[in-house]
Amino acid sequence: MNALANRGRNIFRKQEKIRKRAEYQSIYEKGTRIFSRHFVIVSQDNRLGYRRLGITVSKKVGNSVRRNRIKRMIREFFRLNRNRLTESQDIVIIGKKGMPRLSYQEVCEELESLVRPEAAE
Repeated sequence: MNALANRGRNIFRKQEKIRKRAEYQSIYEKGTRIFSRHFVIVSQDNRLGYRRLGITVSKKVGNSVRRNRIKRMIREFFRLNRNRLTESQDIVIIGKKGMPRLSYQEVCEELESLVRPEAAE
């Protein structure tokens, strides 16, 4: 029962998602970009008081099963590491084309290397 109570505190809420096309476009235009081998992170400060996440994975990455798996891994990374990210920030993570099949561990290692400089600010 205690595990279920703890699980509820660490959920990925609807308000933490970037949902509208105009919001994505604003972040792409005004945000700063950080590149890695398989991902691009575009981030921009917001005035909401909490961080939000948007995920984009192109069809060039693979079929829907593969794209959705990547998105699930990115959401899980965000859910577990949100305290390491800057407050009041919109973050869009873009999966690059030609991405091989990555394990969750590999996704975490790569995203941690991208997030680390932001956490130090």
